[in-house]
Amino acid sequence: MQTNLADFIKDTREGSEADAILRKCVHCGFCTATCPTYQLLGDELDGPRGRIYLIKQVLEGKEPTAKTQLHLDRCLTCRNCETTCPSGVQYGRLVDIGRKVVSERVEYTFGEKLKRTALKELLPRKWLFAPAMKTGQLFRPLLPKKLKDKVPRAQHAGTWPTAAHARRMLLLDGCVQPAMSPNINAATARVFDALDVQLIVAPKAGCCGAIRYHLNDHEAARDDARRNIDAWWPHVEDGAEAIVMTASGCGVMVKDYGHLLIDDPVYAEKARRITELTKDLSEILPQFEQELAGRLAGKMTQRVAWHPPCTLQHGQQIRGKVEQLLRVAGVDVQLCAESHLCCGSAGTYSVLQPELSYSLRDRKLANLEATGAETIVSANIGCITHLQSGTDKPVRHWIELVDDALRSA
Repeated sequence: MQTNLADFIKDTREGSEADAILRKCVHCGFCTATCPTYQLLGDELDGPRGRIYLIKQVLEGKEPTAKTQLHLDRCLTCRNCETTCPSGVQYGRLVDIGRKVVSERVEYTFGEKLKRTALKELLPRKWLFAPAMKTGQLFRPLLPKKLKDKVPRAQHAGTWPTAAHARRMLLLDGCVQPAMSPNINAATARVFDALDVQLIVAPKAGCCGAIRYHLNDHEAARDDARRNIDAWWPHVEDGAEAIVMTASGCGVMVKDYGHLLIDDPVYAEKARRITELTKDLSEILPQFEQELAGRLAGKMTQRVAWHPPCTLQHGQQIRGKVEQLLRVAGVDVQLCAESHLCCGSAGTYSVLQPELSYSLRDRKLANLEATGAETIVSANIGCITHLQSGTDKPVRHWIELVDDALRSA
């Protein structure tokens, strides 16, 4: 694709990056076949190829409109198109650049601006979000359906292991997960403890930055990244082997810190090291596969439907690892039809684009339930909460199954 970027962005780092991405696109249209919003709406401008054209026009100087903004905001950033693209177009980075430029030129309505400000100020702050969630759970039976969908039932985390081990790894606690589903990280810590690995939560680490970044506040997201790096760095210097991610949405963001802070003279090298150390849970546990198989033989016989989050299968390009781990332990793992498509959660998308989000959720659940599985499992708190709001079947993080089995053993 030929480009001729406007002066306002031509000589910037983001401009150079966008230009390189645009030039890779060959207009083939393979991406439209796997784009969830194109599947629902059938509009070229609600598919990756159409959005690429819109971004190109804006970066070449055409004034964006509210319609431009709408088509870009309807994108889930699921990055399914990246998996499909034969030319290696990094669409996710391009759409983040395009959205930011458009948001600086097209003002949101007052209501939309208020909603977005509330999301980026409330969700990343645990000290605000946790009591708000606790209050919501207390009055959950009285909440209207739309709000109840966002408030999972209160959950007990169980005990956090206190034993010290020679092998140590860091664990990102996250911002919303501890309040919404505290058992996920506690279960992970118990599983690692059983494998003689100590997980450490750095108290000053917080939101990974994804919420603010995808709401176009890129500088605030960089501040989130810097804070986490500062919190983790003493442990990295002290020999922590890895930074474990139990939410794939956080994992894909932290793995991008090296790119996010590449121009920061103070943090660039540290960010690169953090990126190297960051691993999804499913990337670490395979080294313990045989030990787990021995301990769990005969303990895990249920059938589960596995929903691979987009941030895992497309963002991090990790496929097959969770299924393999569970199958080795005896679980009957079923992949549903259209397993490559997004469930509609996509971070704050379910709040900002509810109609599309719930259409995708219902489509995904119909496919998951068609497997006949007793339980649905996933690897991201957003997907788990979103799917649970539409079904009576339990929706859990896959590590909770491993924890249950180890404890029963």
